[in-house]
Amino acid sequence: MKKFLLFAGGVIAAIVALSLIGPLAGLLFSGLVVALGMHFYIRSNSKFGKVFWFTVGIIGLLSAISNVPAMVGLAAIAIVYVIYKKWNNQDVQIPTLESKKEQDPFTNFEKEWSNLTK
Repeated sequence: MKKFLLFAGGVIAAIVALSLIGPLAGLLFSGLVVALGMHFYIRSNSKFGKVFWFTVGIIGLLSAISNVPAMVGLAAIAIVYVIYKKWNNQDVQIPTLESKKEQDPFTNFEKEWSNLTK
């Protein structure tokens, strides 16, 4: 029964993700426009260039915001990934800030330094 529910949920999530491929492509293009606008804004030396690239970035940001259905598509892709991991009996680990803190070499260094100076 568990495998059937995983299969049914995976099929439904895959259909949703495939049906929202258009908005996902629009979101990808909008993100590219925002990234290009930011990149060239930082590199620009003239006032006109900065205003132009800032405007391009804002247009890309507004376009990305208008692609709200793409967020549903991203969630469906994430659900397909989680169901795939569960199907193969693998743990699904979602990275959090706490787990990254433990792997940070500077945090470990500070802990060791405090232990040495006691």
